[in-house]
Amino acid sequence: MNASAVVGSLLLSLVASIAGPAAAGAQVDLCAEAERFVREAAGMQALAEADTIDDWRTRSTTPGCRVTAAGAAAGPSREVARGFFRALEASEWTRTPDPRDAPNEASLRYRRLGVDCLFSYYDRMSALGTEAEFAVSDAVEIAPGQQLFHMLIQCVPAAPAAPRGVP
Repeated sequence: MNASAVVGSLLLSLVASIAGPAAAGAQVDLCAEAERFVREAAGMQALAEADTIDDWRTRSTTPGCRVTAAGAAAGPSREVARGFFRALEASEWTRTPDPRDAPNEASLRYRRLGVDCLFSYYDRMSALGTEAEFAVSDAVEIAPGQQLFHMLIQCVPAAPAAPRGVP
């Protein structure tokens, strides 16, 4: 590699290292409202991180973010999930147009302030085993009779879904 190529490579690395944290910060900002909702309205512990989302609705991989959240509640898992989604629907979040989500798997897509987020409820039986999940789970105080539950929320800038029937 010649000297100009080395200098160019170093400059590119420098620019990437400066832009990288800013880009990751902008990605995490997409999750600010979802993280706020699970903390304030649902009383959960939450952690937001930059992520790359494979958005099958738009058939694209998009820089975005995820929120890993944990909480504790009494009652059957199905009722806890329903209560969470009722609270979400009563808030400022709205269902996305043509969401193409998976309600039988407790994953529903909502939109707020130009961001689409897929909210996925799961309990200990479906644990992901990620560092973020361990961190938020450890921060939850579980009272007698309560069980741990989680939400994984993946957010991307709002975009229309790809037309149906298009490969």
